[in-house]
Amino acid sequence: MPLERLDHYFVYASDLEVSRRFYNDVLGLETGPRPDFDFPGYWFYLEDRPVVHIGTDKFEGGYVGPDGKRVISGPTGAVDHIAFRGNAIDDFIARFERLNVSYQRREVPDFRLSQLFVKDPEGLTIELNFFHS
Repeated sequence: MPLERLDHYFVYASDLEVSRRFYNDVLGLETGPRPDFDFPGYWFYLEDRPVVHIGTDKFEGGYVGPDGKRVISGPTGAVDHIAFRGNAIDDFIARFERLNVSYQRREVPDFRLSQLFVKDPEGLTIELNFFHS
């Protein structure tokens, strides 16, 4: 069975409201419905899909295994960055500058691609890709 697409990523947020504002106001994702888990958090939607999940680092419950017992996932390793495809690069640059968000721009001429890089409140790099026709 082949993979179909990336579903979502999860970020432990040391301050839920700071991270919520980043994903809402800086990236422009919509806050949407989330199951009633036993720890606080938010789900952020893109095209009616919850693509980013954030929760507190106080999540100690782990996950429920097939036998109904709690399973702790353990260390999750290192992730360098997460990427989104976007359009209207000038709108993002204006938003970043208006909100005083630091960003880096990179051009990849061979692919007719402009990229913007920003850090979320936990230090995760978010890459935004803008392909030119």
